[in-house]
Amino acid sequence: MASMRLCIDGSTFRDPQQREVVLRGINIDATAKYPKTPDIPSYVPDGFYDGDNVSFVGRPFAIEDAHTHFERLKKWGYNQIRYIFTWEAIEHAGPAKYDEEWIAFTIEMLRVLKQYDFYVYMDPHQDVWSRFSGGSGAPMWTLYAAGLDPRSFNVTQAALVQNTYPEPASFPKMIWSTNYTRLVCQTIFTLFWAGKDFAPRAIINGKNIQDFLQDHFIAAVRHLAKRINEAGGLEDEVVIGWENINEPNRGLVGYQDISVIPPEQQLQLGTSPTAFQAMLTGSGRACEITTWAFGNFGPRQTGRELVDPKGTTAWLPADYDDSKYGWKRDPQWKLGECLWAQHGVWDPATDTLLRKDYFARDPKTDEQLDYNGFTNQYFLDHYRKYKNAIRSVHANAIMFCQPPVMEIPPTIKGTADDDPNMVHAVHFYDGLTLMTKHWNRFYNVDVIGVLRGKYLTPAFAIKIGETAIRNCLRDQLHFLRQESLEHMGNHPAILTEIGIPYDMDDKYAYKTGDYKSQISAMDANHYAIEGSGMNGFSLWTYMATVWSFLFLTLFSTTLLIRNMQNIHEWGDHWNGEDLSIYSLDDLELPTAKALGQDPQNQSSISLDRTSPAFSQSRTDSLSTRIEPNNLKQALSTPSISVSPTSNPELCSHMGYRAAEAYIRPSPVSIHGSLEAYGFDLQNCTFTMSLTSATSTPENAPTIVYLPEFHYPSMHTDVTVSGGKWVIDVEKMGSGIVQHLKWWHAEGDQTIEIRGAKRKAGVVEDTADDEGYLEQCRREACAVM
Repeated sequence: MASMRLCIDGSTFRDPQQREVVLRGINIDATAKYPKTPDIPSYVPDGFYDGDNVSFVGRPFAIEDAHTHFERLKKWGYNQIRYIFTWEAIEHAGPAKYDEEWIAFTIEMLRVLKQYDFYVYMDPHQDVWSRFSGGSGAPMWTLYAAGLDPRSFNVTQAALVQNTYPEPASFPKMIWSTNYTRLVCQTIFTLFWAGKDFAPRAIINGKNIQDFLQDHFIAAVRHLAKRINEAGGLEDEVVIGWENINEPNRGLVGYQDISVIPPEQQLQLGTSPTAFQAMLTGSGRACEITTWAFGNFGPRQTGRELVDPKGTTAWLPADYDDSKYGWKRDPQWKLGECLWAQHGVWDPATDTLLRKDYFARDPKTDEQLDYNGFTNQYFLDHYRKYKNAIRSVHANAIMFCQPPVMEIPPTIKGTADDDPNMVHAVHFYDGLTLMTKHWNRFYNVDVIGVLRGKYLTPAFAIKIGETAIRNCLRDQLHFLRQESLEHMGNHPAILTEIGIPYDMDDKYAYKTGDYKSQISAMDANHYAIEGSGMNGFSLWTYMATVWSFLFLTLFSTTLLIRNMQNIHEWGDHWNGEDLSIYSLDDLELPTAKALGQDPQNQSSISLDRTSPAFSQSRTDSLSTRIEPNNLKQALSTPSISVSPTSNPELCSHMGYRAAEAYIRPSPVSIHGSLEAYGFDLQNCTFTMSLTSATSTPENAPTIVYLPEFHYPSMHTDVTVSGGKWVIDVEKMGSGIVQHLKWWHAEGDQTIEIRGAKRKAGVVEDTADDEGYLEQCRREACAVM
């Protein structure tokens, strides 16, 4: 039996030494949302509709590049990976046609991850259902199975898709998220969760479309889990668990009146049709629809727009040949007509709405539905099936239960669903910053408070001043943590997504190298995490761009020249988002040696002269200067470019991409129970308190990750309530990883670690190294 590297003990994670573990993680990788072959990011129209003949082999990156990326993430203090994959990656060719080559590639990638001791949980990712409805996730054939025609989505506005947008570069920022309230997503999510109740005519292969879609999705993910199990040495040792489908959405379930925008619909951007208007335009009718923009205080109505598909429909034509995928559609399900019209919701002869409350009640019980009712009934029914399928092949799997985002979680405390081996997976973004792509230091809004009815009027939810904003973010996360304990029971809760947009203020930082706004936003998010009581997080996201290899002989050293692709121009290469913490067009934080703090020359005595016990700093020998004979080793990633970008303005001043804020100290393993911790970036001070029933055994100290940038050896002071400590330095690729190990007594214990204060956002003077690299650039150009 595989060893259990991580177990759940009530509301905490524990390692084999019974230390509490904090999961500090990252999502890899944003490129997993679209195929590798052909390489079709969301702004590329060519070959888009050939959804069957694709391959995700090479996502998130090539096996030969994996060590570079995982070493970097390990140096940055991450111990956990949320591994992104899509249903499309497994089953793109058709129902039950699994891509075994991609599965073998994924298993090989997991074996590399094992070498770096990451905790990994698997995420079957989706956004607005599928790439072909403007997001990621499900294969193209699922839309055909639902009777929908992807080639007509843009003209009917059934979904807005950047790949087929008239000018992909001008695709409005964040408008993709409005697809959840357009026809395609409203229809297919309703069918996926509740087709048997609301679309009983939709029978395919003798099954209702609900069972047809759910069964294929669950079987595909189970097949991947089974292959990982059969591979050996990965289950429980590397893959600790599985998350359910990312960001589940109810579709139309619980809509009380489809002729109006529901009051709980907080996001409106661009055209904002009612559900009935979406049905009309999806059937080729012209409708005048309200338009919205996202202002400083949220959505605001800007006018009206005539949406006229001129007879084009979002539904498959009556003569569509179902034989391509080998399924048989029941004769009562007529193609060429709106499925909801076939169920009596509206009359296509007169364009009259017949049943505005069609989705408002459970047809079986006649009980009124709302989002909470959806979560506790339809979502949980699916989650149980999914959990049982995963556990049938991965018996010890930790289930990361992700209910609908920002909604009240399912009320399962004390019920049969109160699974002791479950985690509440939470998503949270600072919506004002994400939607406006601007860090507002003056005010923000308590969105969770508004959603939960905390305020008599939303005006009272406005928080003024940066301190109040930071506390507001923290308090929202703390509320979500307490709500989890109240509704779901005594389980760990982690943020499986949280992050910031980097292309703020019309990409100002890319033009100037000034990342102060991003630093403030990222620091505020981490401050919120640290004060929330959450058991960890997975930052969204890390993105590795594609490399092209050009081999040049220079000083007898092979150099790698990166290609023209860059993050500054296209961000995460998906719908205009730009949340990756890593970019080829930005600098990495300098090492201690670049800052004049060579660990090789440091004293081996305690770094804290007042510590009650001795400590020792250990390190492997590290080179102190980049020379021709060690250039390849010294560069942790190839960084020499003939032409860094097609737009020189966007990388004329390189910065650290707010790395000062996310590469921060963090508890890793705690002997006892963690009470509180936090990092004051401005003063470079980390504090932590814990309580322990016993003194620390020699082989299981409390461990804190200390980033080299903030804590170079000669600028680190440690104060502890008692015990002894040591700063352990391990070589990792071309850099080092530092951990403070602390042996303390029982009872209440505290530690404070003070590092090197620096001005935020300032690029250190590395003139010697930069001059040498510039020489390499010039000579590389000469060779070409």
